[in-house]
Amino acid sequence: MNLSLLAPDEPPPVSVENEHGRSKFILVCDHAGRALPRSVGDLGLSEEDRHAHIAWDIGAAGVARRLARKLDAVLFLQHYSRLVIDCNRPLEAKDSIPETTGGVNVPGNQALRAEERAARAREIFSPYHDRVRMEIEARGGKPYCFVSVHSFTPVLYGERRRFHAGVLYHDDTRLAAPLLEELRSDQDLVVGDNEPYRASPQTDYSIIEHAQKRGMPYVELEVRQDLIAEPEGQERWAERLMQAILRAAERAGI
Repeated sequence: MNLSLLAPDEPPPVSVENEHGRSKFILVCDHAGRALPRSVGDLGLSEEDRHAHIAWDIGAAGVARRLARKLDAVLFLQHYSRLVIDCNRPLEAKDSIPETTGGVNVPGNQALRAEERAARAREIFSPYHDRVRMEIEARGGKPYCFVSVHSFTPVLYGERRRFHAGVLYHDDTRLAAPLLEELRSDQDLVVGDNEPYRASPQTDYSIIEHAQKRGMPYVELEVRQDLIAEPEGQERWAERLMQAILRAAERAGI
C-alpha cells in the first residue's frame, strides 16, 4: 500500500486559471504557493522560513495571473511549497527535495525514506505536470509558446543582485533572444541573459519537458521579488512583460 501524503480534504497541487484562454501562450508558475501538507508538519522550520523565498516565489503568482489575463492565456499554478518537492527540478536532481536551501537546513527533509520521496512525487509533482501535458495534448499538435514565471531574491548570501529581471533558456532562443532585446530597450532596467540563474536540463524541468522537448518556443522569466511583492508592482511588471512578449513573438514570427 502506498504511503499517503495529502489528506482528501487538502487542496490539489494544481489549479488552472483562464482555462479557456484563446491565445497561443501557455503559462506556468511552478512555485506559486507555500502550502505544506499536514502530514509533513512544519518540516522543522520557523514560521519566518516557511514564509520566505526558500518556500516559494514571492510575487510570481500575482504576476502570472495578471499576465495570463493580458495575454488571454491558460495558466497553471502549483500551490505546495518547493520545500516539499520542487516542481521545477527533475526528480533525480539533488535538490528536488532540498535538505538545505538558501543556507537553511530543512530538518523534515533529512534522511527521507524512498516511499516518502515517492509520495511527494506521486501526489504533487506528477499531477501538476500531468495537467500541463493534458493541455498541450488537447491542442492536437497546434503550435504554442510556453512561458514560466518565477521570482528571485534581491540579496543572496549577503550579495545584492543588480538585476531587475532575467530571461532564461537552454538551447532554444526563438522567443528568449528577442524578448531579452525588448526588455533591455528600457534603459532603466538591468535584465540578465540567463542570469541570475542559468537554465539547464539538470536545474529546470518545466521549460525543458513541456517546450524544448516538443520543439516549441519558450522562455523562463525571473523578476526580482521586491519589485513584485505588492499588487501594484505585479500589475506594472505584468503589463511590461505582456508588451515585450507580444513584440518579441511578432518579431520571431511565432
